[in-house]
Amino acid sequence: MLPIAFAPNYAHPLPDGHRFPMLKYELLPEQLLREGTATATDFFVAKPPAVADVLLVHAADYYERLRLGHLTRQEERATGFPWSAALFEREVTILGGTIEAARLAQTHGVAFNIAGGTHHAFRARGEGFCLLNDQAAAAAWLLAHVPTVKKVLIVDLDVHQGNGTASIFQSEPRVFTFSMHGARNYPARKEASDLDLPLPDGTDDDHYLQLLGRTLPRLLDEVQPDFVFYLAGVDVLATDKLGHLALTRDGCRQRDELVLNLCHRHQLPVVVCMGGGYSERIADIVEAHANTYRVAAGLWG
Repeated sequence: MLPIAFAPNYAHPLPDGHRFPMLKYELLPEQLLREGTATATDFFVAKPPAVADVLLVHAADYYERLRLGHLTRQEERATGFPWSAALFEREVTILGGTIEAARLAQTHGVAFNIAGGTHHAFRARGEGFCLLNDQAAAAAWLLAHVPTVKKVLIVDLDVHQGNGTASIFQSEPRVFTFSMHGARNYPARKEASDLDLPLPDGTDDDHYLQLLGRTLPRLLDEVQPDFVFYLAGVDVLATDKLGHLALTRDGCRQRDELVLNLCHRHQLPVVVCMGGGYSERIADIVEAHANTYRVAAGLWG
């Protein structure tokens, strides 16, 4: 079984200008079901978590202002979304889906959130289309509620640095944050992850995979994590409008194979979230994301 979090409101209620990149939340489950990578029983409905679980990583004042729509205009502009009650419900549902995926991964070895990877959300502010940080909250939930999880590794391979995640855990030795991202990409001001690997524009498959292949096995040996979160953004593709790297779809799949094979070999439970993807053709985005699930199905299915 591949437990996969999904909710009908993942792609809604966003303005028309945001609809295209959000179509993947609807199309990816359809693709996985149509080709047989997943079955209907693999999917579970993501639900909002207890407020206390959100507050493990977010300031209470920020959460309340977000819930009530009391963000300042500047704060709202930084998120990239106009506030609505339905948008808030979407964000807490994404976060709840990743927490539930973390619970299920302990039994099944791997679990997914069709959304997630909202790594630009800080403790008391949102930015870059991220309002609440789902992987940070799920990592904190594991450390608070699962005695066997004493060390968490976050592997962030989205093209953008996981600045919010790095900031949230900057003084938390039980969470190791690793971000491999475009050096000149958003955000302009980077935070300090436990390990940052900034990449030059135009980085291709060979350079990317060699660097990751040298780094991640060493990290697993040094960090000795009990649990891994993997942010598998496909905005590393050469076809991506915002990414500026040059990976092929096959290179992106090999990246997933490298990460997931290591987790499987070390018997490390892993939660995978989608992250970004902004190629011109929606088929390129969906196919690259689907490859991540296909790799996991071959290992844990």
